Amino acid sequence: MTASGPPATGPPGAGQGRLLPADLGRAPWWALILAILGLAAALHIAASPVYRDTLAFLWGGVLLTLQLTISAYALALIIGLAAGLARLSHHPVLHTASTLYVEVVRGVPLLVLLIYIAFVAAPLASSALAGAARAAGLPALAGWITAVIRSDVNRAVLGLAIGYGAYLAEVYRAGIESIPRGQAEAARSLGMSHAQAMRFVVLPQALRVVLPPLGNDFIAMLKDSALASAIAVPELTQAGRLLSARTFRAFETYNMVALLYLLMTLVGSMGVRLLERWAKAGR
Repeated sequence: MTASGPPATGPPGAGQGRLLPADLGRAPWWALILAILGLAAALHIAASPVYRDTLAFLWGGVLLTLQLTISAYALALIIGLAAGLARLSHHPVLHTASTLYVEVVRGVPLLVLLIYIAFVAAPLASSALAGAARAAGLPALAGWITAVIRSDVNRAVLGLAIGYGAYLAEVYRAGIESIPRGQAEAARSLGMSHAQAMRFVVLPQALRVVLPPLGNDFIAMLKDSALASAIAVPELTQAGRLLSARTFRAFETYNMVALLYLLMTLVGSMGVRLLERWAKAGR
């Protein structure tokens, strides 16, 4: 008699044709590859005086890029929330104005919008507001208004915030509409006003829903902040352009610019993933 083999533990052919086991196939190999490449790049930068000097020159641009992105995004969050709530309003003026803002801004390229605000809208607003302040006998206020609005960084912040505010308005609107109507109706039945129901019941749930897309839009704005170089804001891209023109070392300069953007976006992506896990855990 021949001894029978061990019983099969899975369907015929299971595990065949795979280069790696299932657990290894699901491993974050991309993160390991990026870590290895990042370590190699860091060692090369540390050993190269050219790359060290390039990094030292570009560091100010990195800080300005982060400042520009955080300021513009904070303002865009406020603009987007106001526009999103207005789009859901039954008031015809608020609904029409917010819809007009969203449709017009989303229909114009962000670069064009940024240039238009910097060189057309901001100077007109500066002249009008400063003139009104002088007419009211407030020359100090007029000078402050002129200095604030004429700042290239402030114009870039305003342009990015207005541009992204239109997209965030749609994110907020979709998040609020995803909450069942019964939530608001139950709050109203308890004696809450419409504003109280929105503030204490609907918005807290909607914010948890929209956190991941809001995080993705922050990363997108971080990259789109490079458009501020078109109005001579010395952020990372503009700093790289100036250094390349001065030293004629385009290879090293733009390698470093790309690596710095990649590093910032990877850190931002990790933050977005943590937000997504927190939002899913809280549901």
